[in-house]
Amino acid sequence: MTRIALFPGQGSQKVGMGAELFAKFPREVTHADDILGWSVERLCLEDPDQLLDRTDHTQPALFVVNALTYLDRQAAGAPPPDFVAGHSLGEYDALFAAGAFDFATGLRLVKKRGDLMARARGGGMAAVVGLPAARVEEVLSDPRFSGLDVANLNAPKQLVVSGPVDEVSASREAFEAAGAQLFVPLKVSAAFHSRAMVDAAVAFRRFGSPVEFRPLAIPVISNVTARPYGPGETLDLLARQISSPVRWCESIQYLLGQPAPEFVEVGPGAVLSGLLRQIRAAARA
Repeated sequence: MTRIALFPGQGSQKVGMGAELFAKFPREVTHADDILGWSVERLCLEDPDQLLDRTDHTQPALFVVNALTYLDRQAAGAPPPDFVAGHSLGEYDALFAAGAFDFATGLRLVKKRGDLMARARGGGMAAVVGLPAARVEEVLSDPRFSGLDVANLNAPKQLVVSGPVDEVSASREAFEAAGAQLFVPLKVSAAFHSRAMVDAAVAFRRFGSPVEFRPLAIPVISNVTARPYGPGETLDLLARQISSPVRWCESIQYLLGQPAPEFVEVGPGAVLSGLLRQIRAAARA
């Protein structure tokens, strides 16, 4: 059996997440509050100022809850995973679980990532459901949509496109004409995982350059390559991830090829479990 831990990313946050965890890990919570300058517990449990869905708050909050969930599982005697992977922001928790950095360092990296991504403006994203990647790319080959990129390949027929808001909106009709079952604009402030994030990726690489990343104790699957990180690749892949598509479907397909894979979603919600079911079903079809 191959034990695989999956860590969710942005979109899995909800008020109340981590309620059972904060009192168990006072040291980590105190460190988090000191680094962030605000109470992560109050944000997660009460969200009094309606900030939980704002990127610069969402990402640190999810990193903390995912990390505490993992620590709680390990403290309860769960065996260590044989592989770890995380969707976008969740990849930082996968790297934390693999020993690439300690909790505080991971949170500082995530805080910077969230701040940089939150500064970008003027872009949008939309989920396209019911079309394979090749058909989505065919639609995007239309010159009218030259500014759009595929941002997430979540499942065989669930992708996300990213780019200028007007092009995202204009593409709805074309995707629906091509047979898309759903076209869902996402509540985001920018075109994440697209060429619009190149400046943020450069700034993140500069910020992360002094960090000494440790060798990985557990293989981590990269969103960028859909394969395990190689030695010395951590900063490069994390920087590239910001402006590159999340190749989640291929990542899960790679993990499904391991002997008797057994998956557990480590964090709030069940978004990744749902995607796993879709990817497994397509593989059996």
